[in-house]
Order: sequence, then C-alpha cells, then structure tokens
Amino acid sequence: MMTHAAYDCDVLVIGGGIVGMSTAYALTRSAPGTRVTVLEKEWGPARHQTGRNSGVLHSGIYYPPGSLKARYAVRGGAELAGFCAEHGIAHAVTGKLIVATASSELPRLHALVQRGRAHGLPVRELGPAQIAGYEPRVRGLAAIRVATTGVCDFSAVASRLAAEVGAVGGQLRYGAEVVAVDRRPWGVAVRTADGQVVRARVLVNCAGLHSDRVARLAGDDPGVRIVPFRGEYYELARPELVRGLVYPVPDPAFPFLGVHLTRGVDGTVHVGPNAVPALAREGYSWPVVRPRDLAATVSWPGSWRVARRHWRYGADEVRRSLSKRAFTRAVQRLLPEVTADDLRPSPAGVRAQAVLSDGTLVDDFLIREAVHTVHVLNAPSPAATASLPIGREVARRALQRARATGWKPPAVESGHCV
Repeated sequence: MMTHAAYDCDVLVIGGGIVGMSTAYALTRSAPGTRVTVLEKEWGPARHQTGRNSGVLHSGIYYPPGSLKARYAVRGGAELAGFCAEHGIAHAVTGKLIVATASSELPRLHALVQRGRAHGLPVRELGPAQIAGYEPRVRGLAAIRVATTGVCDFSAVASRLAAEVGAVGGQLRYGAEVVAVDRRPWGVAVRTADGQVVRARVLVNCAGLHSDRVARLAGDDPGVRIVPFRGEYYELARPELVRGLVYPVPDPAFPFLGVHLTRGVDGTVHVGPNAVPALAREGYSWPVVRPRDLAATVSWPGSWRVARRHWRYGADEVRRSLSKRAFTRAVQRLLPEVTADDLRPSPAGVRAQAVLSDGTLVDDFLIREAVHTVHVLNAPSPAATASLPIGREVARRALQRARATGWKPPAVESGHCV
C-alpha cells in the first residue's frame, strides 16, 4: 500500500467544464483538506459544452419524475441562481413560454403541465391573448409559462468554481491532455501528453465529449459511445422581437428541445439550436472533420440504429443546417415576423450524446463506477443547470472510493496537490 505522501492527490478530476469544476468544488467542501487536482486539456475552463450553449437555467419540466435530470435540474436551478447572486455572476430568473403552434402539439403541452405540477413547479396555462401579454410577437394556439426558468453565464460560473477550488489548495492544470491511465491496486496513475504523471487514489472522469475514451483508457467498458451532435445558433438582429425565453413543444422521442429563442444576460437573443451529426467531437462547423472521431461514430452499431430509426428527423435537421431559409421557416412557426435577414450566424456547440449499442439515446444523466474510478458518461443539457447537485453526487461516490483505499478525510487542514 502506498503512503499518503506518495500520492500526488487524493482525487483526480479529468475535465474542466462546469461538471468537473462543480465536482472539485464539492470535494473541497464536503471533505475539507481533500487534495484535489483537475486536469483540463484546454488552456482554460468551460471551452466546450459549458461555454457553447444557450445559457438557460432550466426548470426541470421536461424530465420524467424520479429521473436524475428532473431531481437535479429542479434543485440545481435554484441553487445556481443563488450561487450567481452570491458571487456577482450575471443571471436572471425570467420565466419562459412553451408554445404549441399546431393542434397535434396540444396533448403534449398538457402532459408538460401535469409533469410540471408533479415537480412542484409554478406552471400557468395561457391562451393566445395571454401569450401576447408576455410575448407580443409570438403566435401560438396555447402555451404554458414556467416562472422558474432563467439565464446565466455558465462560463463565469465554471471560472468561479475553479477559483474557489484553487483558493483552498486544489490544483488546476490546464493544457494537460490525458493520454494514459494505469490502474493499480493502490489507485491510478495518469500520464498527460507532456509526460507528467499524476498519482491519485481515485479518478473522476468528467471529460464530456471524450468521457467514453477516458473510461476505456482506465480499462473500464463504458457501455456507450459518445456520438457528437452539433447545435447551430443564429443571433437575432432585431432582439426587440423577443422579451425572454420562447420554446416549442418538444417531441418526447428525442432528447433535443427544438429551435428556441433565448434572450441572454447580455440582452442578445439567440435562435437555435438544431441538432445535426458532427463529423468530429469538437466539430463546430461542417468543414471540421477528424477521421478518428468519425470512425468511432460510424463503427458503433448504435449510430446506425439511431440513423435508421430517426432518419426523417435527422434529414429535417440537416436541411435546416444547410438552408438558412429552412431554418427561418422553423423559427417563423413561433415568431412570424422574423426574416432570414434577421438571423446572423453565431458560434455553434456540440452535444456529447451517449448512445447505447442498440441505438437508444441515453436520456438521463449517466454515472458509473468501477475500481478507483467514477465516470460521468452522459451529462448534456440540463447538466449546466444541475451542475451543483451533480457535483455533490459525483464527489460523494469518489470519496467512498477513496475511503476504500484506507484514506480518511483530514480533520481540518487544507492540503495541496503537487
């Protein structure tokens, strides 16, 4: 058994997005003195999913009662708003409208009302005139308003979490891409691309777009493959057309919420995203192709089963990606006044979607454990909203794993990773 001094840290977190930073933050608070290191391959936090989304604090209304998404989003939205207020991070709890534009959507809208009330959310049903009272330019047959939805700057949240971790002795190492993981009886040894080795009792994998690869590096079978879906956004040239947040009624067969309108904390209105297969895990535009990533997607049986099952939906998404006119028509269902000239290209994001071999799109958060490891294998939206409770849960599991190595939390003192 290794001595305490032989470990570089107690818990090693791979991934500097909001979930990884929240996990490190939770570790330092639930067991003060725990030596924590975060390795992030980019030169700063929140460079991928965290920093490339619509910035919405979700209410949890979409997610089935009892699911991790429902439990953590309902709780996490309120907690994150409080965190933002405490640390002076831009945010606003604005409420949002979910609007039905066709009679076929009305049963699904009613189901959302029932689900929202089951979650204890403040849900108000609206007719056309009441919709206009909130959003004068939006048109629909009916809508619901969810008062607890809001917006915030998730990148700023991740940076603040990182600062809090660093302030109590945690080490944040950027530009540290993990290339090898060696599991030993005493813990794990991780090697980065620059040849540095970090030895830890427990490895926590919050690598997002690369989480399945990190799991395999550790010798664990993730049971899923990350299939990247690019979400493309436009910015509204006439932001005065939209006061707040406006969503369509989602199709429950898909984990995507459809093209929506989001007024952010800076007053800009983003329109999107669609959801198209990306040709690279960090493929933020069509020309970005990485053969290794593409091969991983097409070699996974689940990818082909998803394509066969949902090809019509996928074809519509690709058409909206390639045709601004088609994208505009989708927006006009909610906002008839909008024109193609009102839509200006905005940076895209990529969703790390876990897919089972049978073609099932994993709909809930997915956390799996093995010897000396905890893997967060599916944490797309609303993971940013739910990041504080997710972080606590992952930290709880990591500390249990650490105790299995004979480790005991320090009494008071704060340690440093080297």
